[in-house]
Formats: sequence, C-alpha cells, structure tokens
Amino acid sequence: MSKDIKQRFWKELADNPYLMVALDAGHAHAIPMTAQLDKDNDGYFHFFHAKSGRLAAGGRAMAQYVAKGHDLFACVSGTLTPVTERATIDKYWSKPVEAWYEGGKDDPDLLMLRFDLDDAEIWTAEAGIKGLFRLMTGSTVKEGELGSYAEVAL
Repeated sequence: MSKDIKQRFWKELADNPYLMVALDAGHAHAIPMTAQLDKDNDGYFHFFHAKSGRLAAGGRAMAQYVAKGHDLFACVSGTLTPVTERATIDKYWSKPVEAWYEGGKDDPDLLMLRFDLDDAEIWTAEAGIKGLFRLMTGSTVKEGELGSYAEVAL
C-alpha cells in the first residue's frame, strides 16, 4: 500500500504543485511555495525563492500538502539547500516564475532552493460505503474505512 499511496502523492503534486513550507528551526510560519518537479526524479524538487525570504538560510524543513480535491494530505520532511548552478535555474525558469523577479534570471534577490526529501506521512480521505454509513449513523469508524495512511521514504 505504501507504494500506491506514494505514487498517488507524486501524481497529485504534479497536478497541483503548491505546498506550505517552513524551516524546522525557529518559530517562523510556513509560506506557500510552488514545487518545480523533475519528472525523472522523485527524491527532490526545487523552489524559486528570494535571498531575503524566510527560507533562504536553508536547512531542515517541513512541507505540508493538500490535494485539490482534499482527498490526499501529506507532511514531507527534508533539507533545503541553495542552488547556484545557472543550468538548474534555466531548466525550471518559466513566465510565471519570471513575474516574481524584476531582474529576471539575473535579479539580485533570486534564490533557488533544492528540497531533498527524506520521508513523508501521507493520508487519503476516501470513504467507502461502510465508512459513509458509519459516519451518517454515528457508529464508530474503523481504521481504513475513511481512507488510508502510510509513512513512506521519499
């Protein structure tokens, strides 16, 4: 099951690449970020950020994810590291990214971060007939009747 739920997470993230990301250290709130996915690698993704932003220092981080249909939720842990290779910036550059940086790829505040993934906890919310019946009647819901859960290495 963990393989299936992991594959579903990657599919959902490709369709809706928006996460809330925060560094583990300190008390700073998470901020919305757009994951730049590499279709050939599922061990990391990238974010465009600002050198003046709260994630710029890098380090241990957590990302929270909710699928469009609110039927998959994930908490992802990993490490943010600044990327300086122009080829990587070029690979993920797009018109929507350009809109955030007045100086384009040469904007002095432009920062790319690589999020190397460690693991995740993933939940699905898929109520079967039994689960829905139990909810409607106030009966005790049994594990697995409203979805699934897995801890997965990424």
